[in-house]
Amino acid sequence: VQLQASGGGLVQAGGSLRLSCAASGGTSRTYTKGWFRQAAGKEREFVAATRWSGSTLKYADSVKGRFTISRDNAKNTVYLQMNSLKPEDTAVYYCAATSRGLILSTMSDGTWYDYWGQGTLVTVSS
Repeated sequence: VQLQASGGGLVQAGGSLRLSCAASGGTSRTYTKGWFRQAAGKEREFVAATRWSGSTLKYADSVKGRFTISRDNAKNTVYLQMNSLKPEDTAVYYCAATSRGLILSTMSDGTWYDYWGQGTLVTVSS
């Protein structure tokens, strides 16, 4: 499975961006999809995740109410709509996927994901 993330860029604080992550090659193995991010000098952290049906969602507390994860299974794509962006949202954003139907308690743990995209940089200026 290959994951291709796109949509990053430079935006002012308060602005919006939408990230996309397209999967190819064995997409039946991308039951749970998530977004993680890593800021310079910091560890990778969980952002949001969704299971196949889209009915099970999980968000990091830091992005609740501002970010929305969604997926279009027909297009094998997962999206991350980011609104009200803050400078602290600046990071490289990675999409990830696994064939497992992760439960809520494991959706935020990157070790459960088998496939990772290359990352897309989001920079939020103050």
